[in-house]
Amino acid sequence: MDDILGWLLDAVQSVDPVLRTVLAGIAIMLETSILIGLIVPGDTVVIVAAMGVASPVEGVVLALVVVIGALIGESIGFWLGRWLGPHIRHSWVGRRVGEQNWIRSERYLQRRGGIAIFLSRFLPVLHSLVPLTVGMSGYSYRRFLAWTAPACIIWSAAYVSVASLAAGSYRELSERVHFAGYVFVGVIAVFLIAIFVVKKVLEKREARHMHDDPA
Repeated sequence: MDDILGWLLDAVQSVDPVLRTVLAGIAIMLETSILIGLIVPGDTVVIVAAMGVASPVEGVVLALVVVIGALIGESIGFWLGRWLGPHIRHSWVGRRVGEQNWIRSERYLQRRGGIAIFLSRFLPVLHSLVPLTVGMSGYSYRRFLAWTAPACIIWSAAYVSVASLAAGSYRELSERVHFAGYVFVGVIAVFLIAIFVVKKVLEKREARHMHDDPA
């Protein structure tokens, strides 16, 4: 395992840091823009990019670029919702998303307001639908940014810091112990499981605000 991980981390780190960072920003921009977030695994790209971080400065730059990419993507979703929302909703792609998901997104925004915008960054499906829904609702762009920016910052900081620290720890441990690969895999696995659990808890907790009769 150590040989495979060492090869993987070396391969990621061999990619030009600027290119690696730009690709991560583009991936997260696509993930947070119009419905593309339903198929583009932006979080996976960010984790892989963070594994190649070689210094704190590089990590900070990557996190900032990911935040900017996320905000650009969500802004694209917002303005497309403002200008073309109904057309997108009734298009072939919009119908594939499912009318019930559009209704859930609308109800959630109506009942939770800014909190829905903030939490949607961490919720499956809604993180792609809510920017469009907000644009269609007449909600101001300034207020939208005020709620979504902190969520994007938290999301980016969590993914970049954990993945880069895990990779850095592996590089240090691999020179002294033989089970460093298992430590790395364990850290990433625990992080991904924690993210999954948090999303599920949030989804269950917020579900009552997306249905006809909230408690």
